[in-house]
Amino acid sequence: MAIFDRRHRQELDNLVEEYERQPSIPRREFLQRAMAAGMSVSAASALLAACGGPGGSTGGVTASSTPAKVTSLDALVEYGDGELESFKAQIAAFTNKTKISVNVESTRDLLAVLNTRVRGNNPPDICGMPSLSEFQNLAKQGKLVQLDKYFDMGQIQQNYAKAWVDLASVNGHLYAVLPKANNKNTVWYNPTQFQAAGGTVPQTWNDLISVSDKIANSGKYPWALGVESGASSGWPATDWIALIYMGKYGPDMYNQWVQHKIPWTHASIKDAFQMFGQIFQGKHYINGAPQSILATNFQDSTYQPFTTPPKAYMICLGDFTAGFITGQFKNLKAGTDFNFFPFPTINDQYKGGIIGGADIMVAMKDNDGTRQFMQFMASAEAQTIWVKRGGATSVNKAVNLSDYPDPVSKQSAQMLTNATAATLSVGDLVPSSLQTAYWKNILTYIQDPKQLDSVLSTIESTAQTAYQS
Repeated sequence: MAIFDRRHRQELDNLVEEYERQPSIPRREFLQRAMAAGMSVSAASALLAACGGPGGSTGGVTASSTPAKVTSLDALVEYGDGELESFKAQIAAFTNKTKISVNVESTRDLLAVLNTRVRGNNPPDICGMPSLSEFQNLAKQGKLVQLDKYFDMGQIQQNYAKAWVDLASVNGHLYAVLPKANNKNTVWYNPTQFQAAGGTVPQTWNDLISVSDKIANSGKYPWALGVESGASSGWPATDWIALIYMGKYGPDMYNQWVQHKIPWTHASIKDAFQMFGQIFQGKHYINGAPQSILATNFQDSTYQPFTTPPKAYMICLGDFTAGFITGQFKNLKAGTDFNFFPFPTINDQYKGGIIGGADIMVAMKDNDGTRQFMQFMASAEAQTIWVKRGGATSVNKAVNLSDYPDPVSKQSAQMLTNATAATLSVGDLVPSSLQTAYWKNILTYIQDPKQLDSVLSTIESTAQTAYQS
């Protein structure tokens, strides 16, 4: 009897794995094969539902009780340059530990490549997510592996605050790991050059405008700004607006904006756009604006305050900027040659609120390799590798502050830990169609600020359709 049970259990496992590879297996064929393996009609139907079959739940790819053994994985990510090198350092440690190799495909047009592969029924084993909404949609469609079926959730909840676990979950189930996070409340500068230009660290928005005017009036350009990022062009500008909105109107209004409880034509949203306009339209603020803003890659723009002589004196971008700076300028010393000051306070009532960003990584196939890789990437062991290299912050409590390579990165981690409120940028929280419209229309606004009312109306039209669906 034991041999009979094991044989039929293997048949069921094979059926499930085959369904994962070919989810178009007809319902009748699936049920017949399951019943031939000894299951009742109701049990076979329940198994089909668990696999995401017709009439079933929208849960993730079924985790097999006996995942297939693999010797290599393929990963699709959006990392480039320094970020890609740090990710490969994590992969090297994983391969050394498990003997499983990982082939990496990196693209700045991740959404397009991912959608093509999913439509072709050829998803990668591991994938970074281009947006939170895309992640949530794929989980609901049953395209992702449900991690809490084999993760030690007690350990996850011990190491990650509830807000981060919720971010990686859909309908109460864990579908992602967060290999690194970013603090976006950071304005980068060269302290020596900044002071030589007469700059003092601003505490308020009015201070920020005052110091910008002072530098501009001396014939120098206070700001660097580039929004080119392939299909994602525009997102650095949307981070500016998120920072301004959170700082002036607070988390409650911010959440209403994200949830579309107020329209994009609301006076508060228009106000945030116009405050951002004070920067990119500022007289002598940005060399070559607005065309230079649209044409300059966001990473390239981070180099401008650190050239000799400086081409600009400040740039507002997430704490991953440190990795760009150190990758380009090998001899610069953190804290002395480059540093950041926190995005200035706009409303004292909301001081300490943080706009962050988190990398969302998922498994799209369930096998022994993806299970080990996802567990590794969720660990302090893996995340410490990137933390020590610079350019990343971990939200895993098991990563020691002493592992950050310099006082600058440590300060950023402490800001995330001590935040009075924390959320992602609006552009990372809205549905993917709205995200695309937001990115596209912010480019129109930069090109022609007089089009602001039209821009907001256009985004609002997309929002109405996106939230209805």
